[in-house]
Amino acid sequence: MYWCKVARTNEEFEAIAKLNYETFVEEIPQHEKDPSGMRVDPFHHENVYVIVLKDQELAGMVAFRAERPFSLDKKLGPVENYLPEDALKGALCEVRLLAVDKKHRNGRVFYYLARALSDFAYENGYGAAVISGTVREQKLYNQLGFEPFANPIGAEDALFVPMVLTRERFDNSVAARFKQKRYSFYPGPVHQVNVIKNAFQEDPLTHRSHQFEVMLDRVKHRLNELSGAKYVHLLVGTGTLANEAMIAQLKVLDERGLILTNGAFGERLQKQALRWGLDYNVVNYDWGQAYDLEAIEKKLALGNYSWLLMVHGETSTGMLNELEELKDICRRFNVLLCADCVSSFGSLPFSMEGLYLATGVSGKAIGTMSGISFVFANSEIVSCERIPAYLDIGLTTNSHVPFTMPSQLIHSLENALTAYDDGERYKLLHKRWMYIEEEVKRHNIELFTNNTYPMIFTLQENQFPHLAEDARMSGFDLHYKSEYLKEKSLIQISCIQPDFEVAWTKFINWFANYRLYHEGKSKSLFESSSL
Repeated sequence: MYWCKVARTNEEFEAIAKLNYETFVEEIPQHEKDPSGMRVDPFHHENVYVIVLKDQELAGMVAFRAERPFSLDKKLGPVENYLPEDALKGALCEVRLLAVDKKHRNGRVFYYLARALSDFAYENGYGAAVISGTVREQKLYNQLGFEPFANPIGAEDALFVPMVLTRERFDNSVAARFKQKRYSFYPGPVHQVNVIKNAFQEDPLTHRSHQFEVMLDRVKHRLNELSGAKYVHLLVGTGTLANEAMIAQLKVLDERGLILTNGAFGERLQKQALRWGLDYNVVNYDWGQAYDLEAIEKKLALGNYSWLLMVHGETSTGMLNELEELKDICRRFNVLLCADCVSSFGSLPFSMEGLYLATGVSGKAIGTMSGISFVFANSEIVSCERIPAYLDIGLTTNSHVPFTMPSQLIHSLENALTAYDDGERYKLLHKRWMYIEEEVKRHNIELFTNNTYPMIFTLQENQFPHLAEDARMSGFDLHYKSEYLKEKSLIQISCIQPDFEVAWTKFINWFANYRLYHEGKSKSLFESSSL
């Protein structure tokens, strides 16, 4: 299989130097011959090389460079004087050494390089890329989206055409029609299946209409069935909004509470509580560390706390925190238990019976569009003027809809909830969870936590350096760009996307090549020598 990565090792740079020599010395006589059979680019230490591998073999390469002057600047003068207006809208980079090994000139490698070229330039903030392309491959360059902006330069037997590529030009090119499919392992947003998409094609209903009220009541009834809670309040917004509304209810209690944290979202709850001016103490555990239930029980036994706030499914670590035992402990000491279930609700069956308040959302395990959040309750909530109106879930009691609510979002949520009939959605996510567990064991992957659940898995990047970046170059989007993940060097894989089975099979095949390549367990063309 073909796959892409950024070159980082001496062995890779040696292979690049060999292909550079074969292409731009032997095939295109642009430079003098050298008995070493290698050519190191004069801008080597400024280049970023994207390479395409066929299994373990170097098949193609392209180099990016942002330092000025470009090689084209030296030949033409400032390239801005020649470029069309649409290529001057952002920063420029230069693309150099676009080459494919003769054994792999089947078109696919060029398209891989073109896709990587476009993605890399775009993600690094470049508006356009310039290149000196050999006239021998002018037709191919045109298919990739490059357009000439000056007359050919160089010797007659090694003529090159100054060309430019923008994102728009690539998207309209022949190559873009063959671009690789991307596979998402994000924990949201979730790609929409047709039955959910269809809801957004229908005409909207006013939230004051009887038809809307009936639909909303059906959705609330189904949510209560799934959660085991007596009441549910729907808000237009994200899980963070639902948690704000939950914490607002704690504010009006005017009592001291205890907050448990062992990940980014527990820490976020604490920060929200601080903004609300809640009276609380906090027990901070290391990320991924299980709660010490015995120590918590001793704290609650002192009688100093009226409520406890925690995260059930901690997205940042992929850890499922203990809920049932905490419910028992809180019940014995008459403490109100509140839980952020944004990531756990819909991923596995559990009961919210016995909780004071809990939160959930439409856009994670349930699988529809983000934008509707839930606050579950087991006692009737009354309105309180001390709470900002939009966060006052008491205003939504008795099916009252105080503020605008998009009917298409509610309809898509209703359609998504049908997947839970007979527990089918839970069974599917559990099956996917087991797929991942099997591969984790087979590849001896150490997870950040072993208390996982059918939503997301977390591993530390130091096990597999640059895994997420290299996977992305080959069409697999792992979850790693959130600030809380970057700070801890964590990578995550979620199993909630609708095409997970296909994506997972392809990713595991890619991962096998990745590991063989990096662990040197397969035959390699790279010989040990330095440049």
